[in-house]
Amino acid sequence: MILANAFCLLFFLDETLRSLASPSSLQGPELHGWRPPVDCVRANELCAAESNCSSRYRTLRQCLAGRDRNTMLANKECQAALEVLQESPLYDCRCKRGMKKELQCLQIYWSIHLGLTEGEEFYEASPYEPVTSRLSDIFRLASIFSGTGADPAVSVKSNHCLDAAKACNLNENCKKLRSSYISICNREISPTERCNRRKCHKALRQFFDRVPSEYTYRMLFCSCQDQACAERRRQTILPSCSYEDKEKPNCLDLRSVCRTDHLCRSRLADFHANCHASYQTLTSCPADNYQACLGSYAGMIGFDMTPNYVDSSPTGIVVSPWCSCRGSGNLEEECEKFLRDFTENPCLRNAIQAFGNGTDVNLSPKNPSFPATQAPRVEKTPSLPDDLGDSTNLGTSVITTCTSVEEQGLKANSSKELSTCFTELTTNIIPGSNKVIRPNSGLCRASPSAALTAVSFLMWKLAL
Repeated sequence: MILANAFCLLFFLDETLRSLASPSSLQGPELHGWRPPVDCVRANELCAAESNCSSRYRTLRQCLAGRDRNTMLANKECQAALEVLQESPLYDCRCKRGMKKELQCLQIYWSIHLGLTEGEEFYEASPYEPVTSRLSDIFRLASIFSGTGADPAVSVKSNHCLDAAKACNLNENCKKLRSSYISICNREISPTERCNRRKCHKALRQFFDRVPSEYTYRMLFCSCQDQACAERRRQTILPSCSYEDKEKPNCLDLRSVCRTDHLCRSRLADFHANCHASYQTLTSCPADNYQACLGSYAGMIGFDMTPNYVDSSPTGIVVSPWCSCRGSGNLEEECEKFLRDFTENPCLRNAIQAFGNGTDVNLSPKNPSFPATQAPRVEKTPSLPDDLGDSTNLGTSVITTCTSVEEQGLKANSSKELSTCFTELTTNIIPGSNKVIRPNSGLCRASPSAALTAVSFLMWKLAL
């Protein structure tokens, strides 16, 4: 009898473990053959190691040489090569701004994706990895630096852009690279040629790519209360050499020139991806990410599409590349739309103002103007595990939801609010697991076969 009971118990445990480890219990990308993206240089190496991929990649590059997309796709061999490469790591690859082999990475990226676009698109996908970090730390530094929180009278009188330049001079790397681009961009070549714009752009790119953003952003996005400060901010990139020209080219022509260069094309696509005005977010920025937008803006400085402040007004923030829509003909509407992405962009304007003021995105304000609402009815409060600690993999949003009542200083309406918090805490509490534990599900969930085994076991016991 003891052996029979032990056998049945082991069989029940085995069935339960099998059900939890079965493919049906997996969630997320494992079911769809998803592969994590790699940088394009590494993806190229992986492709070169596989004969089918490498031969198709060579074919595609030959197809793209000197041909437009329609001509390329008319060739069956070119079309077959493109279809094969869409299943390779090259299709999902991305690049990092400032990486060691950035240009090579971008060349590989566009060699694939130029064959996928329907002609010249208005907005192109960014070849760079998405920015997930925020500017909170830099905002705090900017807040201290700009005088926010200090004596208002002192703060108003301060020239924050001048203070930013002084801070740069205290950092050896910032001072060296800033002095370099100032010297190059101010060097007159001849009475008819005021500077070497190509060298000036290169020096500016080195400055913004190699100096930490806590210095470069302070100089670009410092807040101003008077015209003298705003003019210093406008002069940050030495616009007489790097920005202005005798005549303003058409904006669409300037975009076409930019897109012939892989770096300029990539930075412009990244700007559109991260600064495109979104009316579905609180800040008008995609994913409410100020850092992504400001970083993309700074990334365009030193190219043909270099943007800058259009005037020295301390009250209004208007930036634009050096171009106009004059002579656009039938494309005037498209040109105006392109230009408005700079001159009338609420995301970019909000990001610049937020940085200058030293404030970050606050999606959950601590002092809401509306009263606390009654929490929804909860039938049963699930208990928390005893070992819930720092190692538990809890999402930030869940923690914010549960702590917001205390942080806001609100008095809970009843114990039901606490129950709601516990209900949210019991979601996804197993470290290192993709499984989600629902509040009413208990700590594990057996498969139907395991449940039948348990019923059979109990009936057998009753029969005894």
